[in-house]
Amino acid sequence: MPPVARESRNGDVPPAHWAFPQLWPGMFHAVRGISDPIQLTARCVVVDSSLPRPRSADVRSSTLVGVLIGIAIMAAVDEIVFHQLLAWHHFYDRSTPSVALLSDGLLHAAELIILVGGFFWFADLRRRRALSNRLAWGGFLLGAGGFQVFDGVVDHKVLRLHQIRYGVHLLPYDVLWIASGAVLLLAGAGVVWWARSRRPDSRPR
Repeated sequence: MPPVARESRNGDVPPAHWAFPQLWPGMFHAVRGISDPIQLTARCVVVDSSLPRPRSADVRSSTLVGVLIGIAIMAAVDEIVFHQLLAWHHFYDRSTPSVALLSDGLLHAAELIILVGGFFWFADLRRRRALSNRLAWGGFLLGAGGFQVFDGVVDHKVLRLHQIRYGVHLLPYDVLWIASGAVLLLAGAGVVWWARSRRPDSRPR
């Protein structure tokens, strides 16, 4: 439906409403008995305040959707680069090669489900005009860094599901792996803080 507007002369807004015709110029002649389109367009038009306005960004959802996508992307990078291209490790290396390949497949399926779900959520927030791009980017960095740190600490050292690489001294690899994740975490936290400080009217919903 075309936007509803009010005709104003000398600042007076009469109660009658009329709609802008948008298809062809001849339709102007049927609006309020005005025969001259130039006369109509020269008048001041006040848009009806009842029209829907853009919603404020959903702070929590904008951040969380970025976190989900960041986790999925970093998991995909880990699985593709270190599991397949470099062949340094599998997700679960404490059993047979068949089990190791199965664990990689399960990891890949999980990251794909999270990625698709995250993008659907992202698209829904954009459709409802409830997405903050800055918060989503901050969440993305938080998710990517969080996955990297969790993998380096929990999977590698606590549960020992696998190591980064075998047959080498692990300390430099572990330090670089966890440190890179920590840098991403700090960067994400900084972006989220900066984005929230620039939106004083936003509040978590």
